[in-house]
Amino acid sequence: MIQPLILASQSTTRSDMLQNAGLDIECYPARIDEPAIKASLLAQNASFRDIADALADMKARRVAGKYPDRMVLGADQILVHKGKIFDKPNNFEEAKTQLLTLRGQSHLLFSAVVIYDRGTPVWRFIGRAELTMRNFSNQFLDMYMAKMGDDLFTTVGGYKLESAGSQLFLSVKGDYFSVLGLPLLEVLEFLRGKGICQT
Repeated sequence: MIQPLILASQSTTRSDMLQNAGLDIECYPARIDEPAIKASLLAQNASFRDIADALADMKARRVAGKYPDRMVLGADQILVHKGKIFDKPNNFEEAKTQLLTLRGQSHLLFSAVVIYDRGTPVWRFIGRAELTMRNFSNQFLDMYMAKMGDDLFTTVGGYKLESAGSQLFLSVKGDYFSVLGLPLLEVLEFLRGKGICQT
């Protein structure tokens, strides 16, 4: 009997994507100090892709250490605008500042995933997307923020493309699932090769 895939995350979006694709999963969030790790890697002039990959790897490794006989998936996403990494906003003021900064501009998302099997990293992938926000009005922004409420704090940039956040954008270049935080199609292809998904 194949044991459920472990998702080393508390992201409901990622768990929903995997479950909606038909996978049996268990969620065990990894506790890592993301701000400290990002700061350390930036000080070492690491690329944004490498930072996303390192965070995903650390999450998977942390949980894989507790479940060494299981397959564990770790994922992380980095939003980059004009050479700066954006973190999830902590409050409405931070969310508004991020959205105003991104308004009328393009930014990049790097969505990394690393899979450990029996305590060893066996696969990794980084999805990339470029998103361009429209020059929305202040009135629209206020309406959008009121509609989203606390969901603003669950994603970098303060938007959720799968819901009302879609109205913020002019264009999206890249994989839709990577924008949501997980390059799902590539993950499923790997898992099919491991016999986790049906072929």
